[in-house]
Amino acid sequence: MNGKLILLIEDNPDDEALTLRALKKNEIQSDIKVARDGQEALDYFFGDQGLINPMPTVVLLDLMLPKVNGLEILRRIRSDKRTRLQPVVILTSSKEEQDIIKGYELGANSYIRKPVDFIQFTEAVRQLGLYWLIINEAPPALARNS
Repeated sequence: MNGKLILLIEDNPDDEALTLRALKKNEIQSDIKVARDGQEALDYFFGDQGLINPMPTVVLLDLMLPKVNGLEILRRIRSDKRTRLQPVVILTSSKEEQDIIKGYELGANSYIRKPVDFIQFTEAVRQLGLYWLIINEAPPALARNS
C-alpha cells in the first residue's frame, strides 16, 4: 500500500473487526497485521530468528491479552535496543488508573480508552491514523537497529 504498517495486538474478535472497519471507513491506507495474543505479538518482534518482520509504523496494543499481557509486551519492546523506539499506543477498554500509570512508566507513547460508541470509536481511529501515519515523524529505521 503506502509502505506503512500497523500492528494491531488485539484478542477480542469484535474489537478487531471494529478497528479494521474503522480504519477502512477512514480510508487509512496501510497494511495491517493482527496479533491475537501476547505471545503472537512477541513472536512478531522477537521470533526464532530475531527481528525478521518489518517494523510497524505504530503498534496498537490492548492490555488484557491471553498468554502475555500488554504491559509485559510493552516492557519487552522497550527493553530491547532494536525495538525501544517503536511507537506504541495502548488502545484498551481498561479504565484502571494503575494501568495508565504503568503504561506510561513502561514507555507507552499514548494511552487511549476504546470508546463504546462506534461513531466515537471510528473518530478515535481516524485521529490515530492521521497522527501516527501522516503527521508524526517516525524514528529512522537505522536508529531502531543501533
